Amino acid sequence: MNSTDLNYDILIVGAGPVGCVLAERCATQLGYKVLLIDKRAHVAGNCYDRFHESGVMIHQYGPHYFRTNSKSLLDYLSQFTEWIPGNYFVTSFFRNKYFPFPINLLTLAQFFGKESLTPDEAKALLEEKRENIDFPKNSEEFVLSRVGKEMYEAFYLGYTLKQWDMHPRDLSPSVCGRIPIRFNTDCRYVDHEYQLTPKEGFTALFAKMTNHPNITIQLETDFSEIIQKPPIVIYTGPIDEYFDYGFGKLAWRSLQFDFQVKDSEYVQDNVQINYSNDFDYTRTVEIKHVTKQVHPKTVISYEYPKAEGDPYYPIPTDANHALYLRYKELADQETETKNVYFCGRLAEYKYFNTDEVIENALRTFELLKSKHGR
Repeated sequence: MNSTDLNYDILIVGAGPVGCVLAERCATQLGYKVLLIDKRAHVAGNCYDRFHESGVMIHQYGPHYFRTNSKSLLDYLSQFTEWIPGNYFVTSFFRNKYFPFPINLLTLAQFFGKESLTPDEAKALLEEKRENIDFPKNSEEFVLSRVGKEMYEAFYLGYTLKQWDMHPRDLSPSVCGRIPIRFNTDCRYVDHEYQLTPKEGFTALFAKMTNHPNITIQLETDFSEIIQKPPIVIYTGPIDEYFDYGFGKLAWRSLQFDFQVKDSEYVQDNVQINYSNDFDYTRTVEIKHVTKQVHPKTVISYEYPKAEGDPYYPIPTDANHALYLRYKELADQETETKNVYFCGRLAEYKYFNTDEVIENALRTFELLKSKHGR
């Protein structure tokens, strides 16, 4: 099929969560004929999950822990999936011990050799340990101002060096600032009201979302191959690539995954273990804790950050942000003059959790609807 011979109302570049949501909304709410393309051979983007050769379901591009505080978002996605409870528990490995992470009362008691701690005792302890930095300028200062040097070196410094290949003092406070400190015994990875995972997986969710007569999906298709473009384009790819890297390349961190089959139903006590100061990998993930799949074997994913490869994490430095803003100025002009809309992690050079990126897509749809609704 030659896509350029067909009459589409909109082209959506990228069949990840953003592209799939916008395709579904445009098809069902506006009656648009949608052409949805992706370079990869599958939908769902980095949320893609599949059955490993062993028969165990894996998250191909790293673990995705769906959580949200929005009932309306949950209701929207529930059209396309049933849910099972999310089992999001993370530990951090330090000196041959496993500590609950993010830091909570149990972590603090274990780390400092206390039998137990009340919230007030924990706050007093951290007040002794923390450094007095009122306005942290970077991630190192941010963590030191909250938990002090010992916990910074145990849980943050080494992990950050591996993950970013940069010292925390060279990264914005937001990098480590995303991780909470809790004065309770809640060991869950996140605090959100709804912590769930799609019963049949993320790929099945997004496949069902885009299974509509108005949506045509073309995989293994590059944006450059679409010569005759529809009147509206939504672009979810790298913003610098769209503009042929005219101002230079934006910096990203990439990841490499080593999936190893284990002849045991489970190997880890929880889904994710962080390794700040041991080994070359940053974390190991046993996603069966989340999928609840019944299988005699399991698969452990070993995650290695690297400089080259698929873009995963925008590197939050002032220079990178300034470069992005130059591209954004061009993107805004493109939207104004050519109806090309830029949405998503790659297009906005911003890290989003899964719920955040879907909510962002829904906001973009409302903008689109207000301008081009019929």
